[in-house]
Amino acid sequence: MIGRLNHLAIAVPDLEAAADQYRNALGANVGPAQDEPDHGVTVIFIELPNTKIELLYPLGESSPIKGFLEKNPAGGIHHICYEVDDIIAARDHLKSTGARVLGDGEPKIGAHGKPVIFLHPKDFNGALVELEQV
Repeated sequence: MIGRLNHLAIAVPDLEAAADQYRNALGANVGPAQDEPDHGVTVIFIELPNTKIELLYPLGESSPIKGFLEKNPAGGIHHICYEVDDIIAARDHLKSTGARVLGDGEPKIGAHGKPVIFLHPKDFNGALVELEQV
């Protein structure tokens, strides 16, 4: 059901410093910052030949990344995103296996302009999983 790895998301305490590190130290192709108010984050995508890294920074006081950074002040891996062909079929299949979809269970539009859902980390070995329809 899952396809390729779309991205790995890293919460960071300083978005520009993290982008500069990837740009200057690693020579990566670093995209522009974009605010995602529906998700409470500002993101920067780093394009790699085979996937992307998503840098996450809190946007607003109710950002889920704010709480993550309070627990992990140096930042850290936040979630992993896999591609799926049909987000509704994937959601329904996962729910039938007992996996929990976060929020109201309905897909939201993610940073790439495509439908996404998140799966409870306790159902996936402690990893928050995002699924994105391609």
